[in-house]
Amino acid sequence: MTEHSAQSAERRKATPAPARITGDGNTDSSAYSPGAYRNLRVWQRAIGLSVAIYRFTADFPNAELYGLTSQLRRAAVSVASNIAEGYERASKGEFRQFVGMARGSVLEFQTQLEIAKQLGFGKQPLRQASETLAEETGKMTWALMRKL
Repeated sequence: MTEHSAQSAERRKATPAPARITGDGNTDSSAYSPGAYRNLRVWQRAIGLSVAIYRFTADFPNAELYGLTSQLRRAAVSVASNIAEGYERASKGEFRQFVGMARGSVLEFQTQLEIAKQLGFGKQPLRQASETLAEETGKMTWALMRKL
């Protein structure tokens, strides 16, 4: 082991694990588990939303690749990303802030989905699936924000 890697290993040992927010809103550093956000149903639903929108936008006109297609995809991906990033932050307040940003992305997504609907883009069954997932994800982010 090199001197540099030995120093890095010592630093990791000396650095306490970040605190994790428990169900009662308190913090518990022993409860921290990297990647535990994957267990959140709202994160799982947001991942489903992202997959659904990629499928829905696959048939959009090529002219929309850098327009509505890109905006819908980015907004959908942003929902799960903000939930994950916020969950791994050090405080309940930061997590709430990121869940709020995720909720904003859901609303942005729903607005863009309505535009796609009015323009007649995409297949109707795939759009309906995306609308349903967006509504469910929006309700779940709202409930999580209120709980935090």
